[in-house]
Amino acid sequence: MNRRHGAVALSAAALSISVALAGCGSSSSGASGGAGGDTNALTVAYQRTSQFTQLDAVLKKAKAEYEAAHQGKTVKLVPIEAEQDQYFTKLALMNRSPSTAPDVIYEDSFQVRSDAAAGYLSPIDEQLAKWSDWSQFDDTAKQAGLGDDGKTYGVSMGTDTRALYYNKELFAKAGLPTEWQPKTWDDVLTAARTIKAKVPGVTPFNIYAGKSTGEGTSMQGFEMLLYGTDSTLYDTSTKKWVTGSQGFKDSLNFYKTVYGEKLGPSLDLALDATVGSRVSTELLPQGKLAIALDGSWLPGQWIKGDNAWPEWEKTIGYAPMPTQKGQAPGATSMSGGWLLSVGANAPDKQAAVDFIAVALSRENALKYDTENSQIAVRKDVATDPKYLSYNPSFKFFASLVPVTHFRPATPDYSQISGNIQVAVESVATGAATPEAAAQTYDQSLVGIVGQDKTQAQ
Repeated sequence: MNRRHGAVALSAAALSISVALAGCGSSSSGASGGAGGDTNALTVAYQRTSQFTQLDAVLKKAKAEYEAAHQGKTVKLVPIEAEQDQYFTKLALMNRSPSTAPDVIYEDSFQVRSDAAAGYLSPIDEQLAKWSDWSQFDDTAKQAGLGDDGKTYGVSMGTDTRALYYNKELFAKAGLPTEWQPKTWDDVLTAARTIKAKVPGVTPFNIYAGKSTGEGTSMQGFEMLLYGTDSTLYDTSTKKWVTGSQGFKDSLNFYKTVYGEKLGPSLDLALDATVGSRVSTELLPQGKLAIALDGSWLPGQWIKGDNAWPEWEKTIGYAPMPTQKGQAPGATSMSGGWLLSVGANAPDKQAAVDFIAVALSRENALKYDTENSQIAVRKDVATDPKYLSYNPSFKFFASLVPVTHFRPATPDYSQISGNIQVAVESVATGAATPEAAAQTYDQSLVGIVGQDKTQAQ
């Protein structure tokens, strides 16, 4: 999903959110809390929004299958109706008490290490060793669930990539090529400027820019730019975070251009937490947005369901996000992915893993990966003709894997991501220059990780 998310801050203000948790359960879930020590009852906490219902459908199917195969066992589904960072805040509140902590958790791969270190998740290597299908998951997918201690804390549901979507009809009106393949950032900006000049009333380009969109801004926006420069966030060889990065400033300057020239959405929309949902369910389908830098999962909701858009195949084109100046390898992407993890307070870890095995069986993984436009991580699904023929965008988005990047999976990343969001929003709103925002980020970075864990570019 779009995916997301910065640091989770728990304060006195979060108490108001806890009231909302009573309404998180589905009609089949009863109370919204955890199993409370009942080894015959499993609680499963996950995200559901108006644009993201595919997981809800798979888990309801898995609930029925698991209960039929395990007499006396019950599954309580706890869908959390929240966008982006709010999901993590509500989930963190649930994890604060054993009485409300879920047994199975929908977990973003970039939070596995920090949540495992915080004691929210349970290692499940012993249970996975008994699951014959575990061998079907490729090694990269298995790496996504590892904690700092090398133990496994989750099973991958699929991965994703990111690229540019563009409306061919709007491009034709603007006199732009309908088979568009930009080679540099300037090519993207030139197309956006052309749309603004020749197709009034249309938002030329969306790149996520607000703190409210969390990791959508950090990963799906800013890092899609940064990893197309000659800079990086984190030096994996020295295990140090980078300060004084020219690529960091150049990426912020790109935002300055987009929002300074009004090539992006109005700030009231750009800073709204629901902008991601609106891009995929309103702006693109209604022809109100020409170019969107977004994730591979979008077509999943256009194929069928409440947000079905039958015309999308002939209307939408896609292109790799180019590197800054066209330097090798010419394009860039970011990848993440989500897992099903077991809560540290689950009274029956084996039962929780047994449910995960049902939810991520070949049949259910095929259903989820096709309907949610995921890059399959089960080998038997990735080669299944039903998967390969389901969505014409699969081939394109899978082709980006060789140029993709992953966020630094360190426990500090969530806080650092939050500071990236602050920097981006301050530039998009005109509150700070790119240089000032980058300097503030560097200072905050040193405050988080310490001077000894940073290095100047």
